[in-house]
Amino acid sequence: MFKGSMPALVTPFRNGELDLDTLKHLVEWQIQEGSTGLVPVGTTGESPTLSHEEHETVVEEVVKAAAGRVPVIAGAGSNNTVEATRFVQFAKTVGAAAALVVTPYYNKPTQRGLLAHFTTLHECADIPTIIYNIPGRSIIDMSPETMGELAKLPRIVGVKDATGDLARVSQQRATCGPNFCQLSGEDATALGFNAHGGVGCISVTANVAPKLCAEFQQATLAGDYATALKYQDRLMPLHEAIFIEPGLVGAKYALSKLGRCSEEVRSPLTTLEDSTKVAIDAAMTHAGLL
Repeated sequence: MFKGSMPALVTPFRNGELDLDTLKHLVEWQIQEGSTGLVPVGTTGESPTLSHEEHETVVEEVVKAAAGRVPVIAGAGSNNTVEATRFVQFAKTVGAAAALVVTPYYNKPTQRGLLAHFTTLHECADIPTIIYNIPGRSIIDMSPETMGELAKLPRIVGVKDATGDLARVSQQRATCGPNFCQLSGEDATALGFNAHGGVGCISVTANVAPKLCAEFQQATLAGDYATALKYQDRLMPLHEAIFIEPGLVGAKYALSKLGRCSEEVRSPLTTLEDSTKVAIDAAMTHAGLL
């Protein structure tokens, strides 16, 4: 259902407000460059500092701009089940193809709590749901066994896996079945992820290098790992440089170098240190983007 290269879209700002015109241009550019889906309002979209109204505006505008040409997987996560229900239902209302729901952060539910949370969200709207498992940010790690239980629900269709543990792909194939949609949430290990049975990546780097990331994914999905490795060698310095500081800040800076987005971010994030900018410039040059 979902595969290939899908950017975790940044949310452009201008003077502290949403820059919807730039957002629409980013959507158009991403589609033209070969991205196979769009994922607005995840952490890379600065969801923690968007109001509920801004969150919903971004999702709706991306769905409208994509106009059915590629699927839009709307960020809909929260550590509050009631709040996440609102976002999942809104994603369905405006025509998103799926909702991306992160494991609840900070309040540290048990595996039983995760089952309850995701089951409630599954029941609240007739829309496919992708689990976002990122224990490095949320602290909670959904086990393959828990994911296998959730995969029995008809609208729990896949996972964005940002554990960085490539063995998880095989473990989740065992518990969830080979048709469960496994998407990498970590650019640097996306090559190995697909070799284990993954089918794509929800990518930060694809904000900046959508064509390269799309061609890289196409190569892996065709089983052409020799070609994919050449792309990996071009992209690896960029994967690393973008994440010297928080990845969305690096992505916005790189987009500003391409003339596609301002580097403005919301507090408590700050713009990059000069040394990080130098590293990103060098990585963009290595990838052939500058």
